[in-house]
Amino acid sequence: MKKLDTICVHTARPFDPVTGAISTPIYQSATFRHPRLGESTGFDYSRAINPTRSVLEETIALLEGAKYGLAFATGMGAISCVAKLFNQGDHIIVSEDLYGGTYRLLEGYYAKYGVEFGFIDTSDFAKLSASLKPNTKALFIETPSNPMMKITDIAACAKLIHDRNGILIVDNTFLTPYFQNPIALGADIVLHSASKYLSGHNDTVAGLIAHSRDDLDFELREAQKSEGASLSALDSWLVLRGIKTLSVRMERHQSNGAAIAKWLSAHPKIERVFYCGFTPHPQSRGSAGMVSFYLKDPAMAPKVLERLKLILFAESLGGVESLITYPLVQTHGAIPEAMRLSAGVNDRLLRLSIGIEDKDDLIADLNQALAP
Repeated sequence: MKKLDTICVHTARPFDPVTGAISTPIYQSATFRHPRLGESTGFDYSRAINPTRSVLEETIALLEGAKYGLAFATGMGAISCVAKLFNQGDHIIVSEDLYGGTYRLLEGYYAKYGVEFGFIDTSDFAKLSASLKPNTKALFIETPSNPMMKITDIAACAKLIHDRNGILIVDNTFLTPYFQNPIALGADIVLHSASKYLSGHNDTVAGLIAHSRDDLDFELREAQKSEGASLSALDSWLVLRGIKTLSVRMERHQSNGAAIAKWLSAHPKIERVFYCGFTPHPQSRGSAGMVSFYLKDPAMAPKVLERLKLILFAESLGGVESLITYPLVQTHGAIPEAMRLSAGVNDRLLRLSIGIEDKDDLIADLNQALAP
């Protein structure tokens, strides 16, 4: 069996079978000719299926050890597709510490259709178990969580929800299949914002699903086709191109992230650093480059954001460039204040996505930004 590094480079199809091209062709076509009535090449209309997107979907399935893959125009499109598996009256437990856009989609839209969501600290297994209801149909977890880097036990969650015939959904954006494979631990569906580490260059927006459930695949594909959030051919190619360097990028993100988390921990103006590499969990093989931290003085937050020169003040994460965000008003602005504060997202919190620049340059930039 091929190692993950090799799959990243060669993807699901290392060359085009017709031309021999080693870069997957971009099939920039909305529609495809049929040979005759009742016959098809396997492709008809790109909203439903496109040859470039198919290679990406096969590739994410390979990387996650799954049977099926689906690609969407955004990560939110992927989550919306999964939400369509549920019906009025169903209850879903969701990680309390999660991306604000996910909260907005679930609570602001799907709750109106009668789906009930419970937002719980899923890293606390006792609290999670106590939150189950007779109508609980799924667990939806981020691990590590965004932005507090909490770790939820995937295998324990899988047993808990499978004992009641429910499904486990895991957002694997922060660690990617290079460092974590939720399906091997019992997850039913794995989600990615492929805009992040998978594409890796802050140049495209995309979402992915990987799963091995024969009983769910038709429903997921029908939802993808019907809602029309399918990923374009060009953006599929951009994600495939990014995946080719995933393994080497993730190693650099991790080494830089570890160095900067350690440096921040010793800084007199930092109260606490949140980094999953401090307490490794056996379910993952690494920690990537996400680091959050509390400033001792909240008045320092706008100063740090303004002073940074190399690290860019921008939303998103997982690209080769280092980025910093202020979750309170950016990524988590849609979450109610009480829930936000309960999760730890306050006016002293900053989140770093550590890129692949020289770590000493990044530390020097942080040092000058934190100066008196």
